[in-house]
Amino acid sequence: MLDLTYETPKPKVIAGAKHDWELVIGLEVHAQVSSKAKLFSGASTQFGAEPNSNVAFVDAGMPGMLPVINEECVALAVKTGLGLNAEINLKSAFDRKNYFYPDLPQGYQISQLYEPIVGPGEILVDMGPGIARKVRVERIHLEQDAGKSIHDMDPNMSFVDLNRTGVALMEIVSFPDIRGPEEAAAYVVKLRQILRYLGTCDGNMQNGNMRADVNVSVCRAGQYEKFQETGDFGHLGTRCELKNMNSMRFIQLAIDFEARRQIAILEDGGEITQETRLYDADKNETRSMRSKEEAHDYRYFPDPDLLPLEIEQAWVDDIAASLPELPDAKRARFVGDFGLSQYDASVLTAEAENAAYFEQVADGRDGKMAANWVINELFGRLKKDDDKAITDSPVSPAQLGGIIELISSDAISGKIAKDLFEIVYTEGGDPAVIVEERGMKQVTDTGAIEAAVDEIIAANPDQVAKAKENPKLAGWFVGQVMKATGGKANPKAVNQLVAQKLAE
Repeated sequence: MLDLTYETPKPKVIAGAKHDWELVIGLEVHAQVSSKAKLFSGASTQFGAEPNSNVAFVDAGMPGMLPVINEECVALAVKTGLGLNAEINLKSAFDRKNYFYPDLPQGYQISQLYEPIVGPGEILVDMGPGIARKVRVERIHLEQDAGKSIHDMDPNMSFVDLNRTGVALMEIVSFPDIRGPEEAAAYVVKLRQILRYLGTCDGNMQNGNMRADVNVSVCRAGQYEKFQETGDFGHLGTRCELKNMNSMRFIQLAIDFEARRQIAILEDGGEITQETRLYDADKNETRSMRSKEEAHDYRYFPDPDLLPLEIEQAWVDDIAASLPELPDAKRARFVGDFGLSQYDASVLTAEAENAAYFEQVADGRDGKMAANWVINELFGRLKKDDDKAITDSPVSPAQLGGIIELISSDAISGKIAKDLFEIVYTEGGDPAVIVEERGMKQVTDTGAIEAAVDEIIAANPDQVAKAKENPKLAGWFVGQVMKATGGKANPKAVNQLVAQKLAE
């Protein structure tokens, strides 16, 4: 098991002119389900298709068209719930949320208000090596996404692209357990990581496949504890919702601005209006979008075209049995099996593809050396090369593993290995063959190395005298010998021989 130190979340305290204030934050994350078809139609979910080309009759709200539930979307929602240690509701139901959506032709959204498919769960949010904070998840419900309105193509009219209309979303709703901007961003990072490991959402925030609505309120010290004791949300202050956040950095900036805005109003004797607000990144401010409606304002009622959704426990158990190893468990295994530090294990498990690559490199080899080469050499080189992903690496796990084997067998030195890595990265090839053909093997013949050491010492009597007075200067001789041998001499042997000769 991973050795985690659990902390009671420490609130972000903002000093106002009159009082100190604490932040209370809850998130509603909309994650697009990784299915090829939409939630209630067979239309494609392909991103970037020609506008209005992925639209079925039911998506367009044509009369008489009935929704048919996509089983794969249900399975992926259940899989997500299991990955968050959440309760799976064997019976759930869909409701119509009647609200004006200019890009949702039906005139309502099919969602789940009263009986969601997934109940309470939790996420362990990584706040530092070996430190995690528990954030409770209230529910996950399935709903259909809206389309996209485009306002900058014509000065007199707006255009609508319905390709995204009806795409399945999982709305993952947290309790107001988050106490600061950094923790909110860390929560989204961890949730995105879990979803990507599960394969239930690709987490692409740039394309809008994952976005967050952030609820922010402020309260005086001690009020949050009263909320925990009583469950009365009145202790937390009036919240405002920051809509459609798709950047970790902007989430933090928006929360900080919104909290200070609310504090200024309260300390001036005003009241916070519950509303939905938008964050303007250019001006670093939030602005009012609309007053925040309550559930009854949406006029929810059970969808008459969809029967309650009933699933069997055996089906849920089959999905549970297919779950992959999740980030926390994988990190714990890397620490235990390969002797890695918490930090290195966290870096390697940040993405499932990175972890898989590392495991192939480390298989049957020194785990710590493998981690060092993957993190420092490969990741660093990929970043320089237009920030390439591990899946686009020109160096395969087998090639990098081959370099490590050459180091471990003393066939090459660490310095030669870096030169070899660059050759493999740019030209490809078998590392062992390259070393043989290009004469890159390390010189391990102590006789040859001793001859080079004797020659350098004999040619530099003044340096010898200084080194005998100050042993730290012996490094100069090591450098000269390595230079004379083209960097091929075994560094360990050189150091030993230099020290031995200077002591004579």
